[in-house]
Amino acid sequence: MIRSSGESKVKLIGRRMFIISAAKAVVVFGLLGRLISLQINESKKYKTLSDKNRFREWKFSPPRGLINDYFGENIASNKQVYQLHIIPENSENLEVLLFRLKGILNLSEKNIFQIKRKIGSQKPWDPVIISDNLTWSEFSRINLFLHELQGAEPVVSVARLYTEPSSAHVIGYVSKISKKDLENKSYLENKVAAGTRVGKTGLENLLDSDVIGEVGYKRYEVNAYGKRIKEVSIDPGEAGKNFRTTLDLEVQNISAKLLEGKAGAICVMDIYRGDIIAMVSSPIFDSNKFVHGINSEDWKSLIKHRDKPLVNKAIAGLYPPGSTIKLLSAISALENDVFNTKKKINCTGFIELYGEKYHCWKKKGHGYVNMRDGIKQSCDVYFYELSRKLGIDRLSETAKKFGLGKPVLNGFIEEKNGLVPNTKWKKKNIGQNWYLGETLHAGIGQGYWQTSPLQLCLMTAQIANGGYKIEPRIILDDDENKRFKDLNQFITDKKLFSEDSSSFYEFISKFKYKSLFENPENIKFVQDALFGATNEPLGTSYGSRLTDKKFIFAGKTGTSQVRRFTERQRELEIKNEDLPYEQRDHALFVAFAPYKDPRYAISVLVEHGGSGSRSAAPIAKKLIKKVLERHSLRESYRDKGENI
Repeated sequence: MIRSSGESKVKLIGRRMFIISAAKAVVVFGLLGRLISLQINESKKYKTLSDKNRFREWKFSPPRGLINDYFGENIASNKQVYQLHIIPENSENLEVLLFRLKGILNLSEKNIFQIKRKIGSQKPWDPVIISDNLTWSEFSRINLFLHELQGAEPVVSVARLYTEPSSAHVIGYVSKISKKDLENKSYLENKVAAGTRVGKTGLENLLDSDVIGEVGYKRYEVNAYGKRIKEVSIDPGEAGKNFRTTLDLEVQNISAKLLEGKAGAICVMDIYRGDIIAMVSSPIFDSNKFVHGINSEDWKSLIKHRDKPLVNKAIAGLYPPGSTIKLLSAISALENDVFNTKKKINCTGFIELYGEKYHCWKKKGHGYVNMRDGIKQSCDVYFYELSRKLGIDRLSETAKKFGLGKPVLNGFIEEKNGLVPNTKWKKKNIGQNWYLGETLHAGIGQGYWQTSPLQLCLMTAQIANGGYKIEPRIILDDDENKRFKDLNQFITDKKLFSEDSSSFYEFISKFKYKSLFENPENIKFVQDALFGATNEPLGTSYGSRLTDKKFIFAGKTGTSQVRRFTERQRELEIKNEDLPYEQRDHALFVAFAPYKDPRYAISVLVEHGGSGSRSAAPIAKKLIKKVLERHSLRESYRDKGENI
């Protein structure tokens, strides 16, 4: 019994020892297996993790692409700037570092607070920009005391530079990236680095994804404490793409000078190519102030300014077209066979409708006038009668064909549609029926109309080219010569075939130019009437004519009403200039030149300038001469294929 009990104990101990040994073996083999797996299968993964601990990458922004005018002159370029970054993990005592920088750079407590908040919001090895636009003196002092500024990194970088104030609105500006930018611009995902700026308005915004470039990298080896040991490699990134515009800086600058001291806009367009030669809004502003962050004082002065300098009036300013719409009223009446060119209307100074008087601008009236005289002398009574028979819906249809009521330059976030009124629009948006009196007002460009200066320029360009639809542009194609290889032949043959409609339309069908109407004679008639308006006595812009045959142009004045004159004011003969500034009418003028061989259209708007003949037409006169003087240069440059 005793022996049996001893044997049992030995067996039990043996089994336990076996289990323990087996367990040890399992653990050992498990560890060996794991080691083998780590060595063979996951070595790449852990090497990467090790490298991440051993190396740091510092992103930096490349230069933005250049934006140039037609002749290659810089409008938006880059300049060298001096920056100060700090790398929080490289500083043993941030408080001491910030205290020393406060004295060197004269930082305020608010600046220090903002810096600390930014440091707390990002990784300790990411650089924090203390200043991205140091003066040379400040940059020198930083470098002089750099041995005392552990964690500070003086950096020579680049920033946007705008050299032409006249192009501020069309080019736009760049500024710091906002949360909204990150949400709405998906291309920024891999393009953001310390100091990156994005386009906010104008071409800077439109072209941003291409102009911004590709982020560069500097790779550093760091020690166990995250301190930089040495620079391992550098990837400079890729500068943004350069763009060439259709703009002529000389014409831009002259346009801005002619509008100096006024609120308004000027547009100049090639009537065949649709090239925008100039697009100026006044007053202008300094785009450079936005690059590094505009201060509150400058911002307040811009947004509180009476003339709204931040608004691009060429595409975002909306105004009744005034008498410039009479051109479309005439074309629409002829196309719809409502009026003929010889029908005469007796203008006595007003007409009466349902007991309400509708006045002509000329108090005593124009007497008997036909359509040509009506355009030439801008007789309101004639167009009251014409529009009454035409109706608002047919006029609206014609206006839309010529590009009113919709954006001209797709992609410009600032551009507004405008408004072409009709019966359906009023019913839908106001909930009322259209009244005949409203048609009379619409026929002379008042009432609900809302148009931009660029839309009016496009309208004029398509009248000048014979009624052919064009697509305006401000950025040149990569293959300019190919795009317009047939253009010169088109212009030449257009003259040859214009007398034979059947041959002409057979010819025109080969090109991208499509006629807006069936009868080109109606357009020719309006062109001739515009010649009379500018170059014949009694024409509303006769005082602004050019007598040199090379510069003869044809144009139409317009007055965009801000408010309606009361009968009492008419009796007192109160003049526009006698009214407070905000109540004065806007002045308009549209034209094309040269008359015999049109190539350019122009629109001029002067806010609260009164009549178009006094304020807008004289500006156009000076500008047209300059545009035509530069035509041969532009053509020769194009023919050479330079930078195209």
